[in-house]
Amino acid sequence: MKTRVTELLGIKYPIIQAGMAWVSFPPLVAAVSNAGGLGLLSAGPMTPEDVETHIHQIKELTDKPFGVNFLPDNPRLDEILEIVVAEKVKVTSYGIGNPQKIIAKTKPAGIINMPTMGSLRHAVKAEQDGADMVIVQGTEAGGHCSFVSTSVLVPLVVDHVHIPVIAAGGFCDGRGLLAALSWGAEAISMGTRFIVTKECPVPENVKQYYLTACEEDTVITGHVTGVRCRVLRNKLAEAFLALEEKNAPPRSIMELGYGRFRRAFFEGDEVWGSLAAGQVIGRMRDIPTCQDLIERVMGEAEETFKSLGKYFNSQVGIHSKR
Repeated sequence: MKTRVTELLGIKYPIIQAGMAWVSFPPLVAAVSNAGGLGLLSAGPMTPEDVETHIHQIKELTDKPFGVNFLPDNPRLDEILEIVVAEKVKVTSYGIGNPQKIIAKTKPAGIINMPTMGSLRHAVKAEQDGADMVIVQGTEAGGHCSFVSTSVLVPLVVDHVHIPVIAAGGFCDGRGLLAALSWGAEAISMGTRFIVTKECPVPENVKQYYLTACEEDTVITGHVTGVRCRVLRNKLAEAFLALEEKNAPPRSIMELGYGRFRRAFFEGDEVWGSLAAGQVIGRMRDIPTCQDLIERVMGEAEETFKSLGKYFNSQVGIHSKR
C-alpha cells in the first residue's frame, strides 16, 4: 500500500509504532521496521550516550528505516541531535515543546520531522514550523492524549493542513486502518497494541495484565498539571485521581509520578507503576509477533475494503434509478 507517508519514509506499510518511554527499545523498533512499518526508539529517558548505543543496536537488527522520539526540552537535546544527524536516522519524532531547534538542525540533513499533536491549532502550527508530516492523537490514545476524539480530530486536521496526517488513538487492526484512510489520514500509529507483542521488552506479567483489561479500565490523570495522561486504573492511578480531587498542588502530583513509567514497564510493577494504555486495550486478546500483527492488520484492511466495495456496488442500480 502506497501513501505519501510510506513514500516519504521508505516503508512498505502505513503503520508506525509509537515512541513509548521504557518500552520502545531496539528489539521492538527493529521488529516493526523489519515487518514493513516504522519503528521509533524512545529516547525520552536516555542520555545521549544511551541513544547512540541503542541506534547502533537497531542497525545491527535491521537495515530498514527507523526513527528516534525525544522531548524538545531535553537539557542535552543538542547532543542528541548531533547523534541523530551523524547516524543518518530517517525520522525525528517529538511532541511537547518548541521544535524549531530540532527542525533547523535536522531538515538540512534530510531528516524527516514527524511531531505528535493533540489539537488542530498545534497541528497547523507544526506545519508552519516546517514539519514534514504530523501524527494527530485523539483522546482514546494511551499516554498523553487530546481532549478530542480521534474520529473528529483527524479529518478536522486533514482539512486544514497540506502535509500528510498520521492518525493515532484507538487503532489495533485493519478496520481501524481503513477508517483512518477514509478520514484522509495516510497512516496509523499504534502504541498500546505494540506493547502486547512478543518482541516488546516489557515484562510478561505486564503484557498479561493488559490482556485482562477492558475498554473501561483506563482513566485520564494529570488535570492539575495540564498534562493529560491515559493510563490503566491501578493503585497509582487512584492516588493521582484522589490528589486531583483535593486540588493538590501540581508539584505533589509530579513527585508522585516521578519514575513510574520505568517502574511499570521496566520493573513490571502493575500496582504502583504508570501503565499507559489506550481504550483500544479492550480489543486486544493475544500476543503476536510484530510481523504477524502487521500482516494481520493489512489483511483485515484489504478484506474490509472488499466487503465495502461489494456493498457500494450493490447500491449502484438503486441510485441510478432515482
